[in-house]
Amino acid sequence: MSQDVQEILAKYFKGEELELVLTHGRMVAELACKVGRNLGLNDDELKFLNEAAMLHDIGICKVYAPGIGMHGPNPYITHGVIGRQILEKEGLPLHALICERHIGVGLTSEDITAQQLPLPERDMSPQNLYEEIICFADLFFSKIPGKLEVRKSVEQVREKLSAFGKQKVEIFDEWTKRFGKALL
Repeated sequence: MSQDVQEILAKYFKGEELELVLTHGRMVAELACKVGRNLGLNDDELKFLNEAAMLHDIGICKVYAPGIGMHGPNPYITHGVIGRQILEKEGLPLHALICERHIGVGLTSEDITAQQLPLPERDMSPQNLYEEIICFADLFFSKIPGKLEVRKSVEQVREKLSAFGKQKVEIFDEWTKRFGKALL
């Protein structure tokens, strides 16, 4: 892991919270990089993918999620947008977009309106391969202490996504066809 990534995370997290975000990020990064290697990404592309995966949840530092030790003022669903703001301030605009677009399989403006989410009404769906890979990898890992290194099965991910509609499962199924070799 890049020292810069660890230094950035250490600005926003301390102690157990830092360990949680580092461990979760590492698990997501390992799977994301495995997907990237399977797709033939070069070393620079893999380095970016690793950094972005490590930083994708930086926004949880400002949300209220006591089950994972976070006691900020904002709803959990806002962590992607908050992460984007943080990483833009850190001078990492491409990493920042991954933060915003990594929730589930992505949030459309229609999702935000229909679910009355406390988010800006704009498309927050993955727009490129890196964003898709990190969304995919993130779906397999929880931030629940004690379960950080346990990878969910494809069936468990599909079941969770089914609560958000058939279309979300279809996106995941398409990604599984493209990226699923990394799960073996």
